[in-house]
Amino acid sequence: MESVGSLVGSPWIYAVVALSVLLDVFLPVLPSGVLVITAATAAAASTAAYVPDMLVLTLCAATASVLGDLVAYRLAWRGGARLDRALARSRRLRGAQERLGAALARGGGGLVVLARFAPAGRSVVSLGAGAARHRARDFLPWSALAGLSWAGYSVALGYFGGQWLGATWLAAAVSVGALFAAGAGAGYLVRKPQPREAG
Repeated sequence: MESVGSLVGSPWIYAVVALSVLLDVFLPVLPSGVLVITAATAAAASTAAYVPDMLVLTLCAATASVLGDLVAYRLAWRGGARLDRALARSRRLRGAQERLGAALARGGGGLVVLARFAPAGRSVVSLGAGAARHRARDFLPWSALAGLSWAGYSVALGYFGGQWLGATWLAAAVSVGALFAAGAGAGYLVRKPQPREAG
């Protein structure tokens, strides 16, 4: 925690967080959420003025999330037949793409926000939206809301963990556990079959 605390005190933390969040749309195994929470925990428990740090950290993570979504969306848009074949081979990706298409068509992009919290949900949604050639104006506002919600939630977890338990690994572990619990709940809701509309 001390080494993370020293990183939090330098501008490099924002670059590291931004790069991690930007890339985890392609490599969902990157612990970007854990990094954001740990940085917020260390910043909250420090004696420095932490409010600007929290604000910048939230905006940095949210902006990197939206940029990552946009890059994945554009790559999938240009991916052509090869990406379509890859999506067609996966029942899970195909189902997610169909649900996303239906949600965006009726203006219910809440699925984009929910998927941001689910494991690999961001990847599936961003690539699926691009591969299905959904309009950017339908997808990007929801991506921005998703990125801001996720970043705000992650930073808040770290902040309150740091305030209540101090800059300890226990505080970070409790906060990360809460993030994983939200991800598990979001994953369940994303996979849950939607009731068919009458008529």
